[in-house]
Amino acid sequence: MGILDQFALTGKAAVVTGCGRGLGQGVAVALAEAGADVFGVGSAPNADKTAELILKTGRKFAYLQANLVSQEAIPAIIDGARGLSGKLDILVNNAGTIRRADSVDFTEADWDDVMNVNLKSLFFLSQAAARQFIKQGTGGNIINIASMLSFQGGIRVPSYTASKGGVRTLTMLMANEWAKHGINANAIAPGYMATDNTEALRADPERSAAILERIPAGRWGTPQDVAGAAVFLASPAARYVNGYTLAVDGGWLAR
Repeated sequence: MGILDQFALTGKAAVVTGCGRGLGQGVAVALAEAGADVFGVGSAPNADKTAELILKTGRKFAYLQANLVSQEAIPAIIDGARGLSGKLDILVNNAGTIRRADSVDFTEADWDDVMNVNLKSLFFLSQAAARQFIKQGTGGNIINIASMLSFQGGIRVPSYTASKGGVRTLTMLMANEWAKHGINANAIAPGYMATDNTEALRADPERSAAILERIPAGRWGTPQDVAGAAVFLASPAARYVNGYTLAVDGGWLAR
Protein backbone atom coordinates (compact mmCIF):
# COMPACT_ATOMS: atom_id res chain seq x y z
CA MET A 1 0.00 0.00 0.00
CA GLY A 2 1.47 3.36 -1.05
CA ILE A 3 1.64 6.19 1.44
CA LEU A 4 -1.23 8.17 -0.07
CA ASP A 5 -3.40 5.04 -0.05
CA GLN A 6 -2.86 4.82 3.71
CA PHE A 7 -4.85 8.03 4.16
CA ALA A 8 -7.92 6.61 2.38
CA LEU A 9 -11.06 5.69 4.34
CA THR A 10 -12.75 3.79 1.54
CA GLY A 11 -15.52 1.56 2.85
CA LYS A 12 -15.30 2.88 6.42
CA ALA A 13 -18.29 3.97 8.49
CA ALA A 14 -18.08 6.96 10.84
CA VAL A 15 -20.17 8.65 13.50
CA VAL A 16 -19.61 12.40 13.91
CA THR A 17 -21.38 14.26 16.70
CA GLY A 18 -22.08 17.97 16.37
CA CYS A 19 -21.94 17.56 12.59
CA GLY A 20 -24.32 20.34 11.59
CA ARG A 21 -21.87 23.23 11.41
CA GLY A 22 -18.38 24.44 12.14
CA LEU A 23 -15.69 21.94 12.99
CA GLY A 24 -18.06 18.98 13.05
CA GLN A 25 -19.34 19.71 9.58
CA GLY A 26 -15.81 20.16 8.24
CA VAL A 27 -14.71 16.84 9.74
CA ALA A 28 -17.79 14.95 8.56
CA VAL A 29 -17.39 16.17 4.98
CA ALA A 30 -13.65 15.42 4.97
CA LEU A 31 -14.22 11.86 6.17
CA ALA A 32 -16.73 11.38 3.36
CA GLU A 33 -14.30 12.85 0.81
CA ALA A 34 -11.76 10.28 2.04
CA GLY A 35 -14.29 7.49 1.41
CA ALA A 36 -16.33 7.00 4.60
CA ASP A 37 -20.09 6.83 5.04
CA VAL A 38 -21.18 9.19 7.84
CA PHE A 39 -23.87 8.94 10.50
CA GLY A 40 -24.26 12.43 11.92
CA VAL A 41 -25.60 13.54 15.28
CA GLY A 42 -26.61 17.04 16.30
CA SER A 43 -28.96 19.10 18.43
CA ALA A 44 -30.68 20.84 15.48
CA PRO A 45 -33.70 19.28 13.73
CA ASN A 46 -31.63 18.61 10.62
CA ALA A 47 -28.17 18.93 9.10
CA ASP A 48 -29.24 19.68 5.53
CA LYS A 49 -26.06 21.47 4.47
CA THR A 50 -23.84 18.72 5.82
CA ALA A 51 -26.03 16.13 4.09
CA GLU A 52 -25.80 18.02 0.79
CA LEU A 53 -22.01 18.23 0.95
CA ILE A 54 -21.57 14.58 1.88
CA LEU A 55 -24.01 13.20 -0.67
CA LYS A 56 -22.10 15.12 -3.36
CA THR A 57 -19.07 12.92 -2.57
CA GLY A 58 -21.07 9.80 -3.38
CA ARG A 59 -20.99 8.54 0.20
CA LYS A 60 -24.03 7.75 2.38
CA PHE A 61 -25.28 10.05 5.15
CA ALA A 62 -27.93 9.74 7.83
CA TYR A 63 -28.73 12.01 10.74
CA LEU A 64 -30.12 11.79 14.26
CA GLN A 65 -31.23 14.77 16.31
CA ALA A 66 -30.13 14.18 19.88
CA ASN A 67 -29.32 16.21 22.98
CA LEU A 68 -26.11 14.78 24.41
CA VAL A 69 -26.72 16.41 27.78
CA SER A 70 -28.04 12.91 28.54
CA GLN A 71 -26.92 9.49 27.36
CA GLU A 72 -30.35 8.28 26.25
CA ALA A 73 -29.60 8.54 22.53
CA ILE A 74 -26.36 6.51 22.61
CA PRO A 75 -27.89 3.13 21.68
CA ALA A 76 -29.76 4.80 18.80
CA ILE A 77 -26.53 6.36 17.55
CA ILE A 78 -24.71 3.03 17.39
CA ASP A 79 -27.75 1.31 15.86
CA GLY A 80 -28.11 4.12 13.33
CA ALA A 81 -24.51 3.79 12.20
CA ARG A 82 -24.89 0.03 11.84
CA GLY A 83 -28.12 0.51 9.93
CA LEU A 84 -26.43 2.87 7.49
CA SER A 85 -23.33 0.82 6.73
CA GLY A 86 -23.66 -2.47 8.60
CA LYS A 87 -20.75 -1.63 10.90
CA LEU A 88 -18.84 1.13 12.69
CA ASP A 89 -15.18 2.01 12.21
CA ILE A 90 -14.72 5.63 13.34
CA LEU A 91 -16.19 7.77 16.12
CA VAL A 92 -15.57 11.51 16.25
CA ASN A 93 -16.73 13.04 19.54
CA ASN A 94 -17.04 16.63 18.36
CA ALA A 95 -20.20 17.78 20.16
CA GLY A 96 -19.51 20.23 22.95
CA THR A 97 -20.81 23.22 24.82
CA ILE A 98 -19.43 26.06 26.92
CA ARG A 99 -20.65 28.42 29.66
CA ARG A 100 -18.85 31.63 30.62
CA ALA A 101 -18.95 33.32 34.01
CA ASP A 102 -16.54 34.33 36.75
CA SER A 103 -15.67 31.27 38.81
CA VAL A 104 -16.97 32.87 42.01
CA ASP A 105 -20.39 33.18 40.35
CA PHE A 106 -20.47 29.91 38.38
CA THR A 107 -23.63 27.86 38.84
CA GLU A 108 -24.09 24.15 39.38
CA ALA A 109 -26.38 23.99 36.34
CA ASP A 110 -23.69 25.49 34.11
CA TRP A 111 -21.17 23.03 35.54
CA ASP A 112 -23.40 20.00 34.99
CA ASP A 113 -24.59 20.90 31.49
CA VAL A 114 -21.04 21.30 30.19
CA MET A 115 -19.62 18.25 31.92
CA ASN A 116 -22.52 16.07 30.76
CA VAL A 117 -22.03 16.93 27.08
CA ASN A 118 -18.26 17.38 26.92
CA LEU A 119 -17.12 14.52 29.12
CA LYS A 120 -19.85 12.16 30.35
CA SER A 121 -21.59 11.58 27.01
CA LEU A 122 -18.21 11.51 25.26
CA PHE A 123 -17.11 8.65 27.51
CA PHE A 124 -20.27 6.58 27.28
CA LEU A 125 -20.54 7.00 23.51
CA SER A 126 -16.88 5.96 23.24
CA GLN A 127 -17.63 2.97 25.45
CA ALA A 128 -20.52 1.96 23.20
CA ALA A 129 -18.35 2.37 20.10
CA ALA A 130 -15.54 0.34 21.66
CA ARG A 131 -17.98 -2.46 22.47
CA GLN A 132 -19.10 -2.43 18.84
CA PHE A 133 -15.51 -2.48 17.57
CA ILE A 134 -14.71 -5.42 19.85
CA LYS A 135 -17.86 -7.28 18.78
CA GLN A 136 -16.93 -6.80 15.13
CA GLY A 137 -13.34 -7.85 15.76
CA THR A 138 -12.19 -5.10 13.42
CA GLY A 139 -10.63 -2.53 15.70
CA GLY A 140 -11.57 1.10 15.21
CA ASN A 141 -10.67 4.73 15.71
CA ILE A 142 -11.96 7.17 18.31
CA ILE A 143 -11.16 10.85 17.84
CA ASN A 144 -12.08 13.21 20.66
CA ILE A 145 -12.15 16.97 20.29
CA ALA A 146 -10.14 18.46 23.13
CA SER A 147 -9.03 22.10 23.38
CA MET A 148 -6.06 24.35 24.07
CA LEU A 149 -7.56 24.40 27.56
CA SER A 150 -6.64 20.74 27.83
CA PHE A 151 -3.15 22.22 28.34
CA GLN A 152 -3.98 25.64 29.84
CA GLY A 153 -6.25 26.97 32.55
CA GLY A 154 -8.13 29.72 30.77
CA ILE A 155 -10.44 32.13 32.58
CA ARG A 156 -14.19 32.27 33.21
CA VAL A 157 -14.86 28.78 31.83
CA PRO A 158 -14.30 26.43 34.81
CA SER A 159 -16.50 23.57 33.63
CA TYR A 160 -15.20 23.80 30.05
CA THR A 161 -11.58 23.74 31.27
CA ALA A 162 -12.29 20.80 33.55
CA SER A 163 -14.09 18.89 30.82
CA LYS A 164 -11.43 19.44 28.17
CA GLY A 165 -8.63 18.56 30.56
CA GLY A 166 -10.60 15.41 31.23
CA VAL A 167 -10.94 14.69 27.51
CA ARG A 168 -7.17 14.70 27.11
CA THR A 169 -6.46 12.29 29.95
CA LEU A 170 -9.51 10.13 29.24
CA THR A 171 -8.23 9.71 25.69
CA MET A 172 -4.99 8.36 27.15
CA LEU A 173 -6.91 5.93 29.35
CA MET A 174 -8.91 4.68 26.35
CA ALA A 175 -5.68 4.00 24.49
CA ASN A 176 -4.21 2.17 27.50
CA GLU A 177 -7.21 -0.13 27.85
CA TRP A 178 -8.40 -0.60 24.28
CA ALA A 179 -5.23 -0.70 22.16
CA LYS A 180 -5.09 -4.47 22.67
CA HIS A 181 -8.37 -4.66 20.72
CA GLY A 182 -6.95 -2.72 17.79
CA ILE A 183 -8.67 0.49 18.89
CA ASN A 184 -6.85 3.79 18.51
CA ALA A 185 -8.04 6.68 20.68
CA ASN A 186 -6.62 10.13 19.99
CA ALA A 187 -7.73 13.73 20.38
CA ILE A 188 -7.45 16.98 18.49
CA ALA A 189 -7.00 20.25 20.39
CA PRO A 190 -8.17 23.04 18.08
CA GLY A 191 -6.88 26.56 18.52
CA TYR A 192 -8.92 29.69 17.86
CA MET A 193 -11.20 28.75 14.97
CA ALA A 194 -13.35 30.93 12.73
CA THR A 195 -16.66 29.29 13.70
CA ASP A 196 -19.96 30.39 15.21
CA ASN A 197 -18.54 29.86 18.71
CA THR A 198 -15.93 32.60 18.20
CA GLU A 199 -18.12 35.06 16.31
CA ALA A 200 -18.30 37.47 19.25
CA LEU A 201 -14.53 37.34 19.77
CA ARG A 202 -13.83 37.97 16.10
CA ALA A 203 -16.29 40.88 16.07
CA ASP A 204 -14.44 42.59 18.95
CA PRO A 205 -11.53 44.42 17.26
CA GLU A 206 -9.44 44.72 20.43
CA ARG A 207 -9.88 41.12 21.54
CA SER A 208 -9.45 39.75 18.03
CA ALA A 209 -6.22 41.69 17.54
CA ALA A 210 -4.85 40.42 20.85
CA ILE A 211 -5.63 36.83 19.93
CA LEU A 212 -4.13 37.09 16.44
CA GLU A 213 -1.00 38.72 17.83
CA ARG A 214 -0.44 35.62 19.99
CA ILE A 215 -0.92 33.12 17.12
CA PRO A 216 2.35 32.59 15.21
CA ALA A 217 0.38 31.70 12.06
CA GLY A 218 -1.27 35.13 12.25
CA ARG A 219 -4.77 33.92 11.39
CA TRP A 220 -7.81 32.17 12.79
CA GLY A 221 -8.06 28.48 12.05
CA THR A 222 -10.73 26.95 9.83
CA PRO A 223 -12.72 23.71 9.93
CA GLN A 224 -10.55 22.50 7.04
CA ASP A 225 -7.44 22.82 9.24
CA VAL A 226 -8.97 20.40 11.74
CA ALA A 227 -10.44 18.15 9.03
CA GLY A 228 -7.02 17.13 7.75
CA ALA A 229 -5.93 16.07 11.22
CA ALA A 230 -9.13 14.06 11.67
CA VAL A 231 -8.69 12.19 8.40
CA PHE A 232 -5.11 11.36 9.38
CA LEU A 233 -6.07 10.07 12.83
CA ALA A 234 -8.93 8.02 11.37
CA SER A 235 -6.73 6.44 8.71
CA PRO A 236 -4.26 3.52 8.56
CA ALA A 237 -1.51 6.14 8.30
CA ALA A 238 -1.99 6.78 12.05
CA ARG A 239 -2.21 3.13 13.10
CA TYR A 240 0.70 3.53 15.56
CA VAL A 241 -0.53 6.84 16.98
CA ASN A 242 -2.49 6.17 20.15
CA GLY A 243 -3.39 8.15 23.25
CA TYR A 244 -2.09 11.44 21.83
CA THR A 245 -3.66 14.89 21.73
CA LEU A 246 -2.68 16.76 18.57
CA ALA A 247 -2.82 20.55 18.77
CA VAL A 248 -4.07 22.25 15.61
CA ASP A 249 -3.58 25.81 16.77
CA GLY A 250 -1.36 27.76 14.39
CA GLY A 251 1.42 27.58 16.98
CA TRP A 252 -0.55 29.06 19.92
CA LEU A 253 0.77 26.58 22.47
CA ALA A 254 4.33 27.11 21.28
CA ARG A 255 4.30 30.74 22.47
